[in-house]
Amino acid sequence: MGATEIEIRVALYARCSTRDKQDPVTQLMPLRDFARLKNHEVLGEYVDRGWSGAKERRPQLDRLMADGRKHRFDAVLVARFDRFARSVTHLLAALAEFQKLKIDFISLNESIDTSTAMGRLVFTILAAVGEMERALIRERVLAGMDRARRQGKQFGRPRVQVSFTELAGMRQEGTSIYAIAKAKGIARSTVRAVLERGENAHAER
Repeated sequence: MGATEIEIRVALYARCSTRDKQDPVTQLMPLRDFARLKNHEVLGEYVDRGWSGAKERRPQLDRLMADGRKHRFDAVLVARFDRFARSVTHLLAALAEFQKLKIDFISLNESIDTSTAMGRLVFTILAAVGEMERALIRERVLAGMDRARRQGKQFGRPRVQVSFTELAGMRQEGTSIYAIAKAKGIARSTVRAVLERGENAHAER
């Protein structure tokens, strides 16, 4: 290594699910070779065995993120995006945090390296695509709700008529506020409000 070169500390991450039946070494070997080729120092290997990529919280991934926040390494190496995250949202959130921490992210299979101009461009494009997907989902949800309202559909829990006379009678019989609320399927605060106001009301079940 040249005297002017800065040694890069890297963390290797691998994940295999129970369904994969894959030895994590299959992922780690090319990561180790890449680090050796680039003269990077491997600070640690984080391996989640038997964990689905759909789960954003995994023991070793959580440890990696915690160590990243302590600035224990300069870059994270993975074999493929889907070993690290299964959703674009999760991936972008992690990459955004790495960016704030000045930690680079390298995925060998996709040839993505955010320490390079091209890698940063790809990250920007991914972020834009993710934002567009979220906007489209919001638009579809709002359009669906608007159509449903026009068709007379109501949202939220069904509303029921609460009778002051009935609740007051139950209280006089010695029934507790909690028991009344449970019997009527309404909140205790609603029972108290109706009894205090002395009038009927509508409430959500």
